[in-house]
Amino acid sequence: MFGSWVREVSPQTLRADAWAGLLGALLVLPQGVAFALLAGLPPQYGLASAIVPCIIAALFGSSRHVLSGPTNANSLALFAVLAPMAAVGSPGYIELALAVTLLVGLLQLAVAVLRLGVLANFISPSALFGFTSGAALLIALHAAKDALGLRGIDAHGAGVLLWTLGAEIGQSSWAAIMVTVVTMGAALLVKRWDRRKPHMLAGLLAGTACGALLQAAANADIAVLGSVGSPWPTLHVPQVDWRLLPDMLGVAVPLTIIALAQSISIAKAIGQRSGQHIDANREFFGQGLSNAVGGLFSCYLSCGSLNRSVPNYEAGARTPLAGVFAALLLIVLVALSAPLLAHIPYAAISGLLLLVAWGLFDLARWRWLWRTERNEALIALVTLIATVTVRMEVAILLGTLLSLTAYLYRTSRPAMRTMGFEAGDPERHFAVLEGQSTALPECPQLKLLRMEGSIYFGAAAYVTERLQMLRDAPGAQRHLLVMTKSMNFIDVAGAQVWEDELARRRAMGGDLYFHRPRPEVLGKWERTGFVQRLGADHIFRDKASAIAQIYERLDPEICRRCTARIFKECGPAGTAHQRACASDGQS
Repeated sequence: MFGSWVREVSPQTLRADAWAGLLGALLVLPQGVAFALLAGLPPQYGLASAIVPCIIAALFGSSRHVLSGPTNANSLALFAVLAPMAAVGSPGYIELALAVTLLVGLLQLAVAVLRLGVLANFISPSALFGFTSGAALLIALHAAKDALGLRGIDAHGAGVLLWTLGAEIGQSSWAAIMVTVVTMGAALLVKRWDRRKPHMLAGLLAGTACGALLQAAANADIAVLGSVGSPWPTLHVPQVDWRLLPDMLGVAVPLTIIALAQSISIAKAIGQRSGQHIDANREFFGQGLSNAVGGLFSCYLSCGSLNRSVPNYEAGARTPLAGVFAALLLIVLVALSAPLLAHIPYAAISGLLLLVAWGLFDLARWRWLWRTERNEALIALVTLIATVTVRMEVAILLGTLLSLTAYLYRTSRPAMRTMGFEAGDPERHFAVLEGQSTALPECPQLKLLRMEGSIYFGAAAYVTERLQMLRDAPGAQRHLLVMTKSMNFIDVAGAQVWEDELARRRAMGGDLYFHRPRPEVLGKWERTGFVQRLGADHIFRDKASAIAQIYERLDPEICRRCTARIFKECGPAGTAHQRACASDGQS
């Protein structure tokens, strides 16, 4: 049921997971309240959504470090799709939110059971890197308003929020800025002193102490969490008119895509940092189960949270038990320490989130990517911009589509290299002629060509055009030997390319031959009957026998006049001369 991490549990890992879980519980307190209000729900639903889904997704998912719960994007998306269906905040609206969450969980479970997690493999590293960097900017941008002590800013879009922050920056609170700086400074000092220590928790404590001192000594007005309601989840079957099921399914499908896209992207992003392999199907199963069960326990839509998962990893979490600790400690903290928790400044939490954002925005990797892979850097940049300006799942989809488009463009133009021999190689090893200044001239009758890449519907036109150019070139060879060891795959369109080339070569008095086609390609040719039309004696296992047998089929008259003498069979005056003489004698 659980992963291999169970065997690794020890007192050391439990201690590390407990510290990380405590930080996770403290971080989710203000977020759970804020995100629930963003979704049009009472605060306690946000806190409940940080407990049940967090435990189930941690235990049944794939990632060791992802913490699940309410997120900004999910909350906004849920509000957007449910607002037209019921009055926001009304009992009917709340029941719809729970019912849709249950449906989303069931759809996610279906994706896992049908093993469609393979689709997550198409999220390219460049798109994932751009998404992570964009999310870092969003985290920093949303944290900035509390770090500056600006209140009453309800803007959610990145552009509007940035504009509002610029307009209101003159109203910044010096006390909030000081709390933010103290929080960040303390966390960085502890991290530099000993990375194994819970530096983020130390920063949160330092920021809280700084806020308390400023309030006491300077009567500073610093925004704090305040009273937090009970997060205890209760069993509750959503009470809705099930005649609305078609409408609820209509909104559950896009929400499923949003939640899964975020969860798998976050899991992969954390996995890249931790070195953990992510099983997409298992991750989808954990997320689906967490929402299906959560919908029955007063929880609304949840998924992996980037701004809690990264701190969880950075705080030293070793196993998914950190998520269990985070959920359980949230209950304990709210129940036993509500008066103390009420004094945690929002600015202190913002300071931690700014550190998380800085760690996610990897400038060194951006510079490396721009120097080495300019196209990949552009894909990452477009994904970053989309993450900041549109919804996260749209950004991930856009980046993935760009990566697939770039891949299809590259594979649609497979390399077709002219082969020959170097003058200084007495063994006559095949070499690529392009860029070789010491290469021997080509045989006037036999073209040697190496195919590199798959020939599928997207590449068929390009390959056909190149083959046509070879046939139309001045002094073009009538015979063609294609070295196909690196031709990995052909489809129906690719098979037709060689059918057409065979017909054209024979129409011009030449022929077509292949050297070492891969088993998959040969199997396709046998099924289509191409091998029978070509002739099994036109397919060779090694180059030496290919040249020797094709040489016997060349025009001896042309061989007699040829001065290239590039094949061993040509000889000094060559076997070609002997064949030409024999031909003259017969005539």
